Amino acid sequence: MYSQTSTEYMPSVLRTFALSLAIAFLGTMAGVYVPPSLFLPLAILEFVMIIAAVFFRRKKAISYSFLYIFTFISGITLYPIVAYYAATAGANVVIMAFATTTVVFSGISIYAAKSKRNFSFLGGFLLAALLAMVAIGLFNMFFPLSSTGMLAYSFIGVVVFSGYVLFDVSRMKHHGVRAEEVPLMALNLYLDFINLFVSILRILGILSSKD
Repeated sequence: MYSQTSTEYMPSVLRTFALSLAIAFLGTMAGVYVPPSLFLPLAILEFVMIIAAVFFRRKKAISYSFLYIFTFISGITLYPIVAYYAATAGANVVIMAFATTTVVFSGISIYAAKSKRNFSFLGGFLLAALLAMVAIGLFNMFFPLSSTGMLAYSFIGVVVFSGYVLFDVSRMKHHGVRAEEVPLMALNLYLDFINLFVSILRILGILSSKD
């Protein structure tokens, strides 16, 4: 019975995730019209919402409204990064990064969904790696990394967030998804995708600047 629950709502999670990406894209387009002074407050709000989502995670539920508001704000705060690399490396690099992210994300998701192996054991390692990345990211704000250092940091990001895709899809398959958990599971996949995209975009941006 529980295995039915695990597969029954997987399509709903994927549809909600796809809609979240579309809403984030609209947010990124709206970012063109957002005054630069608002990006920092929005980034802080986005961070607060992530913290709130972590607390909601204990109850294993967030609302669809929370998810879509968050992804729209996330899209807006993504705009400066996308605009920077579009201006310095070219729009083709941004398109290539998105296409590469889609292929990597889809490939890992399909593998995790088809594999009989349960990758839930990766959770502890991924959390430790993520916290290390956050610490390095904060360090980078005050003592900027060299392009080589940022390249290495971005490659680690690709590995970590690819691992999270594997972990999240495997967990849904093996532990099940209830109806009320659909928005939270979609949020997990959205964060995996966006962070993977940013890491790949940085790599392509840095490599193109060295040509």
